[in-house]
Amino acid sequence: MYPRQQYLEQLISKKDNGRIKIITGLRRSGKSVLLFNLYRNYLLEKGINQEQILTLSLDVFENVRYRNPFELDKYFRDRMTDSSKKYYIFIDEIQFVAQVKNPYVEDSNEKITFVDVILGLMKLSNTDIYITGSNSKMLSSDILTQFRDRGDEIRVYPLSYAEFYIESEDKRSAWQEYYTYGGMPFLSTKESHEEKSLYLRELFSRTYIKDILERHNIKGNTEILDILLDVLASGIGALTNPTRLSNTFKSERNIKVTSDTIDKYLGYFEDSFLIRKAKRYDVKGKKYIGSPVKYYFLDTGLRNARLGFRQLEETHLMENILYIDLIRRGLDVDVGVVEYNTIDDSGKKIRKQLEVDFVVNRGNSRYYIQSALSISDPQKKEQEIASLTRIPDSFSKIVVVKDYMKPWYDDHGILYVGIEQFLLDERILK
Repeated sequence: MYPRQQYLEQLISKKDNGRIKIITGLRRSGKSVLLFNLYRNYLLEKGINQEQILTLSLDVFENVRYRNPFELDKYFRDRMTDSSKKYYIFIDEIQFVAQVKNPYVEDSNEKITFVDVILGLMKLSNTDIYITGSNSKMLSSDILTQFRDRGDEIRVYPLSYAEFYIESEDKRSAWQEYYTYGGMPFLSTKESHEEKSLYLRELFSRTYIKDILERHNIKGNTEILDILLDVLASGIGALTNPTRLSNTFKSERNIKVTSDTIDKYLGYFEDSFLIRKAKRYDVKGKKYIGSPVKYYFLDTGLRNARLGFRQLEETHLMENILYIDLIRRGLDVDVGVVEYNTIDDSGKKIRKQLEVDFVVNRGNSRYYIQSALSISDPQKKEQEIASLTRIPDSFSKIVVVKDYMKPWYDDHGILYVGIEQFLLDERILK
């Protein structure tokens, strides 16, 4: 069992704070283990009696009756038999709770939801409530708003490279194993490529796709959804938008699909934590550029399995892993654009754009980070740092490369560091 120390410490710090702890993230990324095993064990070690920890998993068949909010409320109230004791309420996958009509009012449009249940339990002075869910719209900004600023969200990601590396028996092959199969915790029980591939492919189709279809009531032909996932998986880190993707369907598949439909499906993937959108930021102009954007997968193993492990381009996988690790650290991450003036071959003045892979903000600090497979060739090195050298401010500039190397600075003050070192040592971003 992975210790998931980052998330465990967050839960410990929020214990008994009078707020609802909302644990979100990709399904099978370890939310349930974090809450029902790691955090529960912590409470027991601190002297909390087992009878004071009330748990309920809503994604198992034997508990389907508690997907009714009235039954859910009764389940916990019946078990809180001693008002002098503090009860710790754990509810797993709360998005399964249905909306039902309020039978006590004539207005047939009034619905009772899990929000009503949680807010009611929260008003009891002897409760500390923890819920998990796998849908960002249901358990992120919308629900936090409904909880009227009485909820703390803890976002759980698949294993970081640092978590994976510590438990890896073969340190030399850890990086290749990680960028190939990703960080879904249960993979540690699988040994062969065939076992890992089957697990990831079935997880994708039987869990994530099934959830999306059921949640959004998508019936009939799912070809567009499937193709869109494949296109995104093939082009991680590529600039795109719904209009471009719509044109791709028309030109390459001879399928007509509107940009609005594409945008809607992209939202479904983001809501399920399968992908994450990175916006573009004009470094010199100090403003966001609306379109196009980049999409990254929350787990490279799921992405690779989606493509049958046929496109294992390490440079793109590095970039994807780096992006997810930065947001896992709680940093604000955008894709950077640096504009500059130059002269073309005819002597005409033109304006060009260069990309900075990531513009990372932490409070008043900023870091410009470039992901590069190699800088051994001088010309390639100059291409990689061209955007960094044109940024006029004094914030830190970093090039992350595949190869292990002793971190060093060039004459421009740019830091060069290996990808494994960067992922294993968060102190590099001081």
